[in-house]
Amino acid sequence: MFEQNRETLDQALSAISERGYWSAYPESPSPRVYGEGAAERGKEAFESYLGRPFPTDQPSTGDPVGAERSPYGIELGVTYPRPDVAALIAAAKAALPAWRDAGPEARALACVEIVNRVNKRSFEIANAVQHTSGQAFVMAFQAGGPHAQDRALEAIAYGYAAMTASGTAARWEKPAKGDPLVMEKKFTVVPRGIGLVIGCNTFPTWNSYPGLFASLVTGNPVIVKPHPRAILPLAISVQIAREVLAEAGFDPNLAQLAVEEGVGLATELAVHPDVRIVDFTGSTTYGDWLEANARQALVHTEKAGLNTVVLDSTDAYKGMLGNLAFSLSLYSGQMCTAPQNILIPAAGIDTDEGHKSFDEVAAGIAAAVGKLLGDDARAVELTGALANPDVLARVDNAPALGEVVLESRAIKHPAFPEATVRTPVIVRVDPARSDVYTSEHFGPISFVIPVESTEAALNLLGETVSAHGALTAAVYSTSADVLDRAEKAALEAGVNLSCNLTGGIFVNQSAAFSDFHGSGANPAATASLTDPGYVAGRFHIVQSRRPA
Repeated sequence: MFEQNRETLDQALSAISERGYWSAYPESPSPRVYGEGAAERGKEAFESYLGRPFPTDQPSTGDPVGAERSPYGIELGVTYPRPDVAALIAAAKAALPAWRDAGPEARALACVEIVNRVNKRSFEIANAVQHTSGQAFVMAFQAGGPHAQDRALEAIAYGYAAMTASGTAARWEKPAKGDPLVMEKKFTVVPRGIGLVIGCNTFPTWNSYPGLFASLVTGNPVIVKPHPRAILPLAISVQIAREVLAEAGFDPNLAQLAVEEGVGLATELAVHPDVRIVDFTGSTTYGDWLEANARQALVHTEKAGLNTVVLDSTDAYKGMLGNLAFSLSLYSGQMCTAPQNILIPAAGIDTDEGHKSFDEVAAGIAAAVGKLLGDDARAVELTGALANPDVLARVDNAPALGEVVLESRAIKHPAFPEATVRTPVIVRVDPARSDVYTSEHFGPISFVIPVESTEAALNLLGETVSAHGALTAAVYSTSADVLDRAEKAALEAGVNLSCNLTGGIFVNQSAAFSDFHGSGANPAATASLTDPGYVAGRFHIVQSRRPA
């Protein structure tokens, strides 16, 4: 098991250094890649879970919980064992010593094996992601499968690199009068303690795997607490991890699932004195609470943000509009990286099609969205379904925030008639209405804001991101000076910047091993997925020394 994964680990270690394109797991769901019948077997495996208790060997109270319902209208009916917090903590603590003593290499290779096994069940997990998050199937396969698996492997590589940055032993000799002073020293990586991963509804695997594997590889047992509406993808993932750990001779309770129907379990676990790491993706309100109250733990949060686009000029007007339309429409804007605030000089912008007024640019974006989503059958494969009733309420209330440039419309899904599908709404907002655009409106809602100038737009980008956070920013300009100033504004605000995207790369997409997701340099996130800072606090190095 270990030796067959060494090459993958070595490739991942090279990739995090070089930052070029590399992927261990193909994103194409083609039978040529994953084999004939893989898609059908995956769907059958997913359907085998429905309407029955989830198969698990994890200790529990025996009382079943679970109330997942697909955003596409399907009752899932899967139940899970109700967790006992004291039992979870005790099992994790008992599992830690042997995992710690195995050392970084054994842990890393075992973790790679877990990810490889997860990859082999990508179609099964994709169906589970689709019917808990509302993503369209292709996106659920790619983002919930290979892309998430790459992020897991990236976290393993960063964790292993950090743990092995210094030697494990040394013979220390210091010259002295007479014989030298000689010491034998040993340096051991010691895990911080139990990790808690609090999953989100929209990207249950993509956002959870980094924390799960960053903690596991650095020696920490992990309790995974999924979002109540998106349990199944993580339940499958944890079960795979338990199988691999047991086969490798370790306690499977290094990975445990903690399920709830309502609220309160995450809070109880997060402040438990034995929980020493918390990874969370979700609302700003709860993320802020965790940062303030889980004082015994290292807390990593990814929260809300005001993702901003500045339009100054372009030499590819149609490409710019199409790129923005795709970014606004993808998964109905239910991505933490989706644009919200589009800042446009009130006097308009210069383009390869001549000068365009503010109204023409706003109408152009709206028309591009309308064209992209004009065919309902095609549109639903891009938008997916709304995962949360709160998102639908925000879409319905958006017209009251300003002047509607593009109305949202309901789409009837041809395969799932009970699915809730909405196209984006675009609203013109006066720059004086900071109360509107300095709040995140999660979902297919964006604002076009007429600002005094490009300089004013860059200043507003810096101010809003510094104060409220963002995971992405974008600028369109034909001016090298403007691009330089935009880059400076983004650096000062601590937000990742994309410039002049007009082709097949979009601001709300992030490539593992090359793109950093979040920065930790503004309020939207405490760290980047994944960089050295994301893994470093998950372990300590403890030394022992004795005279040689």
